[in-house]
Amino acid sequence: QVQLEESGGGLVQAGGSLRLSCVASGRIFSLNVMGWYRQVPGKERELVASIDSGGSANYADSVKGRFTISRDNAKNTMYLQMIDLKPEDTAVYYCNADIKILPILRARPYWGQGTQVTVSS
Repeated sequence: QVQLEESGGGLVQAGGSLRLSCVASGRIFSLNVMGWYRQVPGKERELVASIDSGGSANYADSVKGRFTISRDNAKNTMYLQMIDLKPEDTAVYYCNADIKILPILRARPYWGQGTQVTVSS
């Protein structure tokens, strides 16, 4: 079994910072693209940022310059450093990863349970 566990969410004032972490555990042969998504009630889940195993990152326009995604491949861990947080960043943040559990199998996406980020004005 593979598990993704997020941590680091919470309540912060506008302009503040938070750092999210996502740890992948279990039977992992390879950990490919990882990403952070967020969702607010009544809206679709949206991609915030993604990073491949080589460290190349992509960001949603709304977070460019404020959020930084990174990963530690040795620890199967991904991070999202968020600064200058705004009330519109309030959402449940989900960790996603494409994981191959055996060399002969295709990678498939896995999701964490989510962590709440609330930014007060």
